[in-house]
Amino acid sequence: MLNLGILISGRGSNMESILKSIKRKKIPINPSVVISNRRDAKGLKIAEKLGINTEVIESKSFEGNREDYDKKIISVLKKHGVTPDNGLVCLAGFMRIISPQFVKKFKNRIINIHPALLPSFTGLNAQKQALDYGAKYSGCTVHFVDAGMDTGPVIIQAVVKIKENDTEESLSKRILKEEHRIYPEAVNLIARNKVKVFGRKTIIS
Repeated sequence: MLNLGILISGRGSNMESILKSIKRKKIPINPSVVISNRRDAKGLKIAEKLGINTEVIESKSFEGNREDYDKKIISVLKKHGVTPDNGLVCLAGFMRIISPQFVKKFKNRIINIHPALLPSFTGLNAQKQALDYGAKYSGCTVHFVDAGMDTGPVIIQAVVKIKENDTEESLSKRILKEEHRIYPEAVNLIARNKVKVFGRKTIIS
């Protein structure tokens, strides 16, 4: 069974949806630790209520040094049994760009969710980007993390129709509902060893 580490910076609503799915025995994975780069992240209390180990590694003292910060993250993951051989790392509102060294060490073991249908609208404010562009559909994407910005192989996507009267807030809310559905689904597929990566493509068995 894989050991799961989740990285957060805020409330961690996707973290909560994953952990609750695990608690309901829907995902065969061991939730080992939730790590935050901010001591005031609300998700820490949610994780603790659900009985999950939490750690804080504040990023303020590592400003300008991603590699050293990520080495500390890797050491804490390892302490809780989350390794490249038997671990999975989920980014759930983790507001840091992880270093190429971290990505390389945990190749195809780090996943993230993005509030758009990649490869469209990468980076910040994806929902606003979709509205400004005049897109008719948006959604969300769970993908493996590589050295680029939202460029890793796609695991699963969900489509959300954009309404004429949508605001950034209303669209974000509907997309978030889909995020909470597909992120646990992606974790479940990986936990059951049903996802294989071939270059840019994933094959789900």
